[in-house]
Amino acid sequence: MGAIGERVTPAQNSHLQWSAILGGAAAAAGASFTLNAFGAGIGLSLVSSAPTWRDSSAVYWLIAGVFLLFVAIASFALGGYVAGRMRAPLSLDSAETEFRDGMHGLVTWGVAVVMAALLALGVAATASATAPSGGNASQSVAGESIIASELDELFRTGRVIDDLTYRRAEAARILLKSSGHNGVPNPDRRYLTSITSIIMGVPEAEARQRVDHAIAASAQALHRARVAAVLQAFFIAAALFVGAAFAWYAACEGGKDREKGVFHFWEWSARRRI
Repeated sequence: MGAIGERVTPAQNSHLQWSAILGGAAAAAGASFTLNAFGAGIGLSLVSSAPTWRDSSAVYWLIAGVFLLFVAIASFALGGYVAGRMRAPLSLDSAETEFRDGMHGLVTWGVAVVMAALLALGVAATASATAPSGGNASQSVAGESIIASELDELFRTGRVIDDLTYRRAEAARILLKSSGHNGVPNPDRRYLTSITSIIMGVPEAEARQRVDHAIAASAQALHRARVAAVLQAFFIAAALFVGAAFAWYAACEGGKDREKGVFHFWEWSARRRI
């Protein structure tokens, strides 16, 4: 074993030092979790369970997207710096050393993303396991989550109706067709009108008005949901790519601080002039 502080050669050390990478990924994940929790607390989360999330303005989506970019930059820059700074020095030229530092930052970014994805899958699996498991109740989860308020309006009444689970699920599957090119077919419209009239005990004309309103409202809700999903995917992808670039850059800066033995890593521009 070499003395403390002694540089090691590539033959003595792996190209990737996983202890530094895992440490950087843990730091990135912790910072990301903290900032995202803060953003969710003040209403800047791109993923919201509030029933009015789809009515949010374009300005809100822009602010939430900018905040997501900030979270990615801050967390991945921290993780990259930790990975670059904690990597053991090698007996290589400056260009190769900087490249390897950057690669450590990039791999740290990848590990942190995988960790976040696995955590998200775990949360989704837990939510799925705790969801109602009845055959009819589980057949229209998408419809219940996107157009739940329209379904409430469709079967709204002043008297108590026993067990609308199946009828709601069936209506949700029909109303999901409202986002297609042809919309809800006439046979489905007539069927919805009939079951609404029977369940609600209202005349057919009133039932038809309820169905027409529910179809129009569902089409708008599904369109907003589709737009929101596209915006969310764009902001997440942009944040991840920007985060990868900052992880690389911060790892290189961490490597330079390691070589110089300095600690003020926020003075990047000043050090580049040295």
